[in-house]
Amino acid sequence: MSDDDTILAAGCVLWRRSPVGGALEICLVHRPKYDDWSHPKGKLKRGEDPLAGALREVEEETGYTAVPGAHLPTAWYEVAGRPKRVHYWAAEAAEGSFAPNREVDRILWLSPAGARARLTQPRDRELVDAFLNVLNLT
Repeated sequence: MSDDDTILAAGCVLWRRSPVGGALEICLVHRPKYDDWSHPKGKLKRGEDPLAGALREVEEETGYTAVPGAHLPTAWYEVAGRPKRVHYWAAEAAEGSFAPNREVDRILWLSPAGARARLTQPRDRELVDAFLNVLNLT
């Protein structure tokens, strides 16, 4: 397959300090179309910078603007026989609030262990580990 067949996407491990107690929390999104829990992410628009796309997707799916941090490992997998490449960043939640939308009907703010347990895909659990390594919290 040529590189032109690759689906390009980007997203973030969105995090914050809990308003109660200050513990680290990771935001997961629930997508009713797939009935899964994942990190906010989505397809890039043609020619879109991956980081800009990741931040756009976070805001569209969660309602929060985000401050980008470290680049996390890129995920590669197949969707309907096509390769998909998803760039990820750690990003701290800034302003905003969630409102259910067509793509995402719920979000949860969970501890890293809670997020790992709730995530549907193993590759998303690996991102939590990479995120914690970047923050030196492992």
